[in-house]
Amino acid sequence: MVQITDVVCPLCGCVCDDIVVEVEDNRVTKVRGACAVGKSKLMGHGRIKSPAIRENGALKDCSYDEAIKKAAEILAAARRPLLYGWSSTVCEAAKVGVELAEEIGAVIDNTASVCHGPSVLAIQDVGLPSCTLGEVKNRASLIIYWGSNPTSAHGNHMKRYSYISKGYFLPGGKKDRKLVVVDVRETKTAKMADKFLRVEPGKDYLVFSALRAILYGYEDVVPDEVGGVSKKDLLEVASMMKEVQFGIIFFGMGVTHSRGRHNNIVNAIQTTRAAHTHTKFNIMPMRGHYNVAGFNQVCTWETGFPFAVDLSLGYPWYNPGETSSTDLLIRRECDAALIIASDPGAHFPGESVKHLAKIPVIQIDPFPNPTTEFADVVIPTAISGIESEGSVYRMDNIPLRLRKLVDTEYMSDEEVMKRILEEVRAIKAKEGE
Repeated sequence: MVQITDVVCPLCGCVCDDIVVEVEDNRVTKVRGACAVGKSKLMGHGRIKSPAIRENGALKDCSYDEAIKKAAEILAAARRPLLYGWSSTVCEAAKVGVELAEEIGAVIDNTASVCHGPSVLAIQDVGLPSCTLGEVKNRASLIIYWGSNPTSAHGNHMKRYSYISKGYFLPGGKKDRKLVVVDVRETKTAKMADKFLRVEPGKDYLVFSALRAILYGYEDVVPDEVGGVSKKDLLEVASMMKEVQFGIIFFGMGVTHSRGRHNNIVNAIQTTRAAHTHTKFNIMPMRGHYNVAGFNQVCTWETGFPFAVDLSLGYPWYNPGETSSTDLLIRRECDAALIIASDPGAHFPGESVKHLAKIPVIQIDPFPNPTTEFADVVIPTAISGIESEGSVYRMDNIPLRLRKLVDTEYMSDEEVMKRILEEVRAIKAKEGE
């Protein structure tokens, strides 16, 4: 038995790097420090056993060489291919993905387009007064979760980085902190809060505006109730924000998917700036997958844009709503798709999935999911952070290195992507002869 410390968890945007695992007979047998879902992933569960190609309506096992060759043939023949996913794999694989997208003139997009894409758009508009999760842990005496429920979605977030954690300047943990939760319903996180504001669905923008006005000293213009929240409660929260030395707003998809979308986030950022007239305040999106932020970084390095990038023109074109994956599929523009480290079959709108099921689909993933049910080529890969290594970005855009814990016969995502790129280039070279 070998004990490995400081393991980085490849699950959610927390990317906890203090996990302890025990490995015996090339298998993870014990996990300490991870949340329940992170532990389940590190321990391992049902996965795709072999590469497969769909023949006569059924998936039939094949070799890696056959699956990769078939995938390359599909992509090389496509006139409007989509490369989607990337949020649960490493940056090295994403870099090869961008190179492949350039080679075949594809649209490359990641899961941000259906989760925190509005946050990215808002940040492009007005910037982001933010910090690291380490600063939150050590300094933030006021934590605000807005449209976010970390007890269910980010199991270790409060314990490791925010409300419950013991920081350098806040050794008492939650005794030294206050927690405010803003949501449309009373979540598990809300039940822990010192102050819970129940906002009416779709009214986040109005509540941000009222809070912002109060912070700038214009409380007289705020009516007795805004978006289901009383003026008294807004004044109390504003007072809490003014009095702390360091505060943070964590916002989730309850805000990005509410009416107003990226305008909500612009207003949230401006509310944070209003708090700056009194004290030090920051804001941070609660990113979901463990490397969704990493793809945005890589894609921006390589193309100049963070997601939904169309490379069919020979140069990058970025226009979310036109070049984002769900819109392309609803308009039935795509004639082939490569799906890696994601599951659009479970999460895309019905019209998008209908078209996806009609075109050739290549799936690269360790685990079966609803997308597997209609994929034409299935290529199982090593689990990043357990069976292969690579670089990822935490939700606060701090890079961390995933380590390899056990050996495997499965190819890594990066290896598969490189092989597909080589095959595509070989096919194109032969066509050009």
